[in-house]
Amino acid sequence: MPRTPTEEKNTRMDLQLNQEEREIRQWVRSFVTKEILPLEPEALARERRHEPGVTEAEMRALQDKARAAGFFGVQTPEEYGGMGLGAVMTALIEVELGRSFIPFRFAGEADNILFDANDEQRERYLVPTIEGDRRSCFAITEPGAGSDARAIRTSAVRDGDEWVINGEKTFITRGNEADFTMVFAVTDPEKHKAGQTGESVTCFLVDRDQGWRSEYIDTMGEWGPASLVFEDVRVPHSAILGEEGKGFAMAMRWIGKGRYLLPARALGACERLVEMAMDHARNRVTFGKPIAERQAIQWMIADSATDIEALRWLVLGAAWQVDAGNDSRQLQSMAKLFGGVRANEIVDRMLQVHGGMGYTRELPLERWYRELRLLRIYEGTDEIQRRTIARNLLAGHASVRGHLG
Repeated sequence: MPRTPTEEKNTRMDLQLNQEEREIRQWVRSFVTKEILPLEPEALARERRHEPGVTEAEMRALQDKARAAGFFGVQTPEEYGGMGLGAVMTALIEVELGRSFIPFRFAGEADNILFDANDEQRERYLVPTIEGDRRSCFAITEPGAGSDARAIRTSAVRDGDEWVINGEKTFITRGNEADFTMVFAVTDPEKHKAGQTGESVTCFLVDRDQGWRSEYIDTMGEWGPASLVFEDVRVPHSAILGEEGKGFAMAMRWIGKGRYLLPARALGACERLVEMAMDHARNRVTFGKPIAERQAIQWMIADSATDIEALRWLVLGAAWQVDAGNDSRQLQSMAKLFGGVRANEIVDRMLQVHGGMGYTRELPLERWYRELRLLRIYEGTDEIQRRTIARNLLAGHASVRGHLG
């Protein structure tokens, strides 16, 4: 029986959260308010002393508390003890977590490509990573191969039943803490030279005690990535994750998995920043009036609120497409691009509203100023996102009319 227009509309576009979704978001919101936000003053004080803002033990205690309440492995399949939540719900959770600069993440997660592991690798790497007993890092970026991942030069040469890896990776998140890495290396130089990247790069699971070392990279923010150095590191053939020569597609799948989650977290930061600025504007008095009554301040708040709402729908639209099983890459690139640019504009405006206090390290604004700048660079620069968006449009793979056509 055909649906009525009202039924069709309700089936295709429901802008409300159901009861379970509201309860999940509310729990995360309360957890951030009660458990994470109170840590911020001490975290800022420690960072001013050039110490880690939150210790590993403190982070683990927070994760254990969340796990006791059932929050473990947000997107991890239930068969591995996770919650198995979809993309939209995960994005909403990231927004709530983004309201603090404390880099908290729920325990129980593993890199999506680790689920390609064979039975032996699952026991050695995947399950211990989900349980928090092992820590991984994803290593593809090199000094001469950032946005152009096809330019990687790290090599792996077959020697009997072993591979010998040589090369350097750079700006690797968690590279200083990880005890194993998923490293991508050229295993067929002839095909690689011919541009056949889809058949020339292989992913290897390599333990730190097999010989690679990490070197800390001091950055503008508190990120703390690493360079990974491989000098004649030998690994068995069984260290290959997935198939030999098929690593590049796997790497792109890792990179593309969660681009909508990065701007989702930035969205939460922007919400908090605007709220902080509004509170300040209501209380800061100049020339006998709160600055909230000044048009210049009002316009900065209005523009920021509009940017936030637009970003919200880009993020949720990309996440919705993931849940629907659609190709979400175009919208994810748009969310990543728009989120990076607008988040940086918003934090700049809100720092301006705070005046001199915003520039101090007593408040988290200048920290967010440094932190959010990274969003325009890692996991695909603004320029790469623009290239992707334009190419998809010009090639007819996407339309400016969006998914509604």
